[in-house]
Amino acid sequence: MYEVLLCVDRSEARAKAAARTVADMPLDREETRVSVLHVFGENPSGASVNQVAAARRARDRLTEAGYDVRLLETSGDPAVGIVDTAEDEDADLVVVSGRKRSATGKLLFGSTTQEVMLELDRPVLACETPEE
Repeated sequence: MYEVLLCVDRSEARAKAAARTVADMPLDREETRVSVLHVFGENPSGASVNQVAAARRARDRLTEAGYDVRLLETSGDPAVGIVDTAEDEDADLVVVSGRKRSATGKLLFGSTTQEVMLELDRPVLACETPEE
């Protein structure tokens, strides 16, 4: 089974773009499972990934494309959550869609996408970032 980990934040536009990218890939639908991951920064109310519209939109798009899809969640630092989940799930491919930031913005605020790409020892696909 080929494991794809598709990471989403709360942006429905980025989630749909990432899901579209995976849906358009020439992967065997019967041999591929896509896990849609949302990392809650803080989650004092105990929200569920099922309550995150972006995760539901990605799941729906991928299900329509014929993939076996499940929703995953974790809490904490987004980059750490993505890296840990990718390793725990033995993902063959990690798909992320970052925000457009200036060089100064990346320096001041960091880049989850960049950190994930540098930390993982497996392929990471950085998707096109749609205009929001």
